[in-house]
Amino acid sequence: MEIKGFGVEEWLNQNEKKAQFDISQSTISSLTLGELLEFEDQNPSELFTKYLDTKLNYGWIEGSPEFKRLVAELYQHVTPENILQTNGATGGNFLALFSLLNPGDHIISLYPSYQQLYDLPKSLGVKVDQWQIREDLNWQPDITQLEELISPKTKMICLNNAQNPTGSLLSKPLLKQVVSLAKKVGAYVLADEVYQPVDKIDQFPNIVDLYEKGISVNSLSKTYSVPGLRIGWVATRSHALADVFRKYRDYTMISGGVVNDSLACLVLKNRHKILKRNAELVQRNHKILKEWVAAQEKLEIIMPEQVSTACVKIKLKINDEVFCQRLLAQTGVLLVPGSRFEMPGHARIGYCTDTLTLKMGLQKLGEFLAECD
Repeated sequence: MEIKGFGVEEWLNQNEKKAQFDISQSTISSLTLGELLEFEDQNPSELFTKYLDTKLNYGWIEGSPEFKRLVAELYQHVTPENILQTNGATGGNFLALFSLLNPGDHIISLYPSYQQLYDLPKSLGVKVDQWQIREDLNWQPDITQLEELISPKTKMICLNNAQNPTGSLLSKPLLKQVVSLAKKVGAYVLADEVYQPVDKIDQFPNIVDLYEKGISVNSLSKTYSVPGLRIGWVATRSHALADVFRKYRDYTMISGGVVNDSLACLVLKNRHKILKRNAELVQRNHKILKEWVAAQEKLEIIMPEQVSTACVKIKLKINDEVFCQRLLAQTGVLLVPGSRFEMPGHARIGYCTDTLTLKMGLQKLGEFLAECD
């Protein structure tokens, strides 16, 4: 088995600790443990005592009953027994792909998006066709291309909604068209839904609620601001499919950890408070980014939804990776080169960092652009 290097992860592993102004990340400004505990009505010192008394065994293997119940409440057609805890959304994606795909299978993956959704299947010997997002369609794909790609041999369609790095959202009408095509050939639809928009999360069209063979993957890392917990999940309607995942999960993960599970439940119980905090930050930073890019002659942007990642077009002849390397070396500002997402000439801005870091990073980036030819 051979697999291509994971572009964005390799870039961040090499560079994120060098940054003074990190505006590359895709999490809405991470919470501290203290900030998280403050969302609870219980005295924080009592909560600390609870954790001090917690035995550090494996805990609940698939996620605690409370965790499963709280996650199931996020969906309309999913029961707690069909929720499986994973190591972040990457663990959920891996579990679904590893469990269902065999060498020689055919899938269609939204492209470019999160690299795991197409390069991992390729490493398993799967034939992968690319359903292109298009800049001229505001980073949306054309449904007619999917109609041309799909066939009776198609086993799965892989989506990233909202998309990383563009921040564009696949609408419910478009998803219904995808489901209609998948139904005709009996294909699964796997959707990595980790970038849900904070301003319309209650109306977000989860694929598992739209389709009986839909598989929704999510985590607490982006919209909920706690990537350090490394807690995600995979949600299905079918108990039989959940059992398939259980079998393969035993080979890839034991449990998420008893403390992490407990803190994940705390996040989910307080999700409305966290989302309110995050909505205010995202709306504020979204406006700052939009106004700043509008004043830049050497950048263009198709503004994202109210999600945590955005993609700018660099209107310079310089290679985007060289641009980002020089930017970091000279200013301490970190972006992710678009080439790391198969999008040369672009760069990802993680504009949902804390507002001060965003303002300082954009100021330094603007000064750097002014000196570029």
